[in-house]
Amino acid sequence: RSMEMLPWMIRCAALIPLLAGAGGGLWGVAFLGEAAGPATASHLRYLSGLLLGLGLLALWCAADLPRRRAFFLALCAIVALGGAMRLFGVALEGWPPWPHRLALVMEL
Repeated sequence: RSMEMLPWMIRCAALIPLLAGAGGGLWGVAFLGEAAGPATASHLRYLSGLLLGLGLLALWCAADLPRRRAFFLALCAIVALGGAMRLFGVALEGWPPWPHRLALVMEL
């Protein structure tokens, strides 16, 4: 029964990068309520596109998880690596604003 629920849980979790990626792509730094220059806004939109892609890939994996297991594990490893880098940033610079803290929880 739990294996039947897993694709649905993945789909629900995929909503977060899909919405965050689309929001950052459409509204740039205003989506986060932060002020930034053009280079930062450009980089945020690029990263938002990557985030959107991760969410789409998660949805694709959930549609046939047994056959796409290797893709899903690679996706999870990429997200966890990003979370590890974010956690490294916490050690160096302190805690970021709350949306980034929530992202860290999901990434790790």
